[in-house]
Amino acid sequence: MTRKAVHPDRGPKPVGPYSPAIAFGELVFISGQGPMNPDTGQIERGDVVDEFKIAMSNVRLLLEAAGSAMDRVLKVTLYLADINDFARVNEAYKAYFSEPYPARSTIQAGRLPLEIKVEVDVIAAKS
Repeated sequence: MTRKAVHPDRGPKPVGPYSPAIAFGELVFISGQGPMNPDTGQIERGDVVDEFKIAMSNVRLLLEAAGSAMDRVLKVTLYLADINDFARVNEAYKAYFSEPYPARSTIQAGRLPLEIKVEVDVIAAKS
């Protein structure tokens, strides 16, 4: 098996030396996504829930470009700048997944890159 970088035409561009996503066999690994507008490349700052929704939109875009989908997500890691936002993000999270829910970890990361409030990475199956 070889790993293949996923770089959709429309989507968040990396801000460092990494691929937005890697497809490897039947798995897709999505790098941490934040509230970057996929059209402008600019961070859209706002409430943590608003930032989370943009991050999840970026996750969906990358999954689709890699031949996967939200219903194939196996593992989610949420990084929160403030763990006090957990309940609000958890409520918004429910709109993206259904049972059986993916495995998940939530971490208070303190200071996230570019001063964002939330970052999300996922592992998904292609089929």
